Amino acid sequence: MTTPTARRTRPVDDPWSPQEGPGIVETVGRHVEDLADRLLELRRLVHQQPELSWHELRTTALVTDVLTDAGVSVTPLPGTGAVADLGDPDPRVRVALRADLDALPLEEATGLPFASRTQGVCHACGHDVHTVGVLGAGLALKAVEDELVRRQIGVRLLFQPAEETIPGGAHAVMEHGGLDGVDRLLAVHCDPSIDVGTVGLRVGPITAASDSVHVALTGRGGHTSRPHLTQDLTYALGKVVTEVPAVLSRRLDPRDGATLVWGMVRSGSAPNIIPTRAECTGTLRILDAEAWHSTGPLIEEIVRSVVAPYGVGAEVTYVKGVPPVDNDNDAVVALSRAAMTLLGPHAVVPTKQSMGGEDLGWYLTQVPGAMARLGTRTPGGQTHELHQGDLVVDERAVVVAAQVLAGSVLTSVGPDGLV
Repeated sequence: MTTPTARRTRPVDDPWSPQEGPGIVETVGRHVEDLADRLLELRRLVHQQPELSWHELRTTALVTDVLTDAGVSVTPLPGTGAVADLGDPDPRVRVALRADLDALPLEEATGLPFASRTQGVCHACGHDVHTVGVLGAGLALKAVEDELVRRQIGVRLLFQPAEETIPGGAHAVMEHGGLDGVDRLLAVHCDPSIDVGTVGLRVGPITAASDSVHVALTGRGGHTSRPHLTQDLTYALGKVVTEVPAVLSRRLDPRDGATLVWGMVRSGSAPNIIPTRAECTGTLRILDAEAWHSTGPLIEEIVRSVVAPYGVGAEVTYVKGVPPVDNDNDAVVALSRAAMTLLGPHAVVPTKQSMGGEDLGWYLTQVPGAMARLGTRTPGGQTHELHQGDLVVDERAVVVAAQVLAGSVLTSVGPDGLV
């Protein structure tokens, strides 16, 4: 992927204006509607064949084949993932749409006829919806490519691997030029707490920073009848699990919104043996980006202080995960304008900053953009939870995602460039 360093400044004969804009936005929306049945079939296919981070081979191939058949230029990323370009190859403005391809190591428990066919793996975060939403947006925009060229708009589709890992696939996309020449980046993320047909929007941080913390304790083991002759790692690990989060809450400003939660705790193999190794792994989530930059060394200091009385060895591995997704005001306006044009005046609902992490945040440290929360709940239906094997998404959200993303490309560009 190469992008000229200088953009053309040729005049636009018929520039976009707020009065003209909804016409082409609605045209793109109708193209998505025409694709609806195909998009649902594609989503079900992706849902049936979930793949873990860095192993999204079939999903990448599917996306590549569909776009190539439509005449869209696709550049594979090393391993998995792909980047596609359409519209004006030498644009005044280039807007990127991002999808994440990977699934989670969970057993699906939905009972759907198109449930996961891969044991222990399922799309419990809605990445299948994100993937086909961006794919559908790309196909609809391809249908109006002549208009994109006339308006000097370039579109880049980022199909990113490994969003669910730390560090995530955003780094790989950026390292291979995915953001070169991009002026704005847009994405959606499933939200089962709001109804299908609506999107949640917020200016400023919409997610939290999320880092991985691993603590490994080592020491002299022995028989549980003689703990005084050992370094009781299980006891010391219990102190780490309970006291490190407590101390952290007194060392950081409460307004930073920091929370450390352990997801894995492991020690010992028998009730009468004090082990020689114990470990725990968790996530530290922080709402404030400034506090996020300085917290790593503090975690290690607290861990060592907590275990010092027990004479055990402690190794702390702290891995920076993702910064908060910080939504740009103008990008939020573009998403909002597209959603209200295509879905109705009540399609946009307010949303709060969550403690969830999203490696879209890395992209937004390089280019302005925004993420919308995509409603997936059937009105009056059950509210599901993400990262659970029983997550069910109202399939209409796939079409909504494609419409909002495609429309937002057009509402991002005015007669003088990015708006």
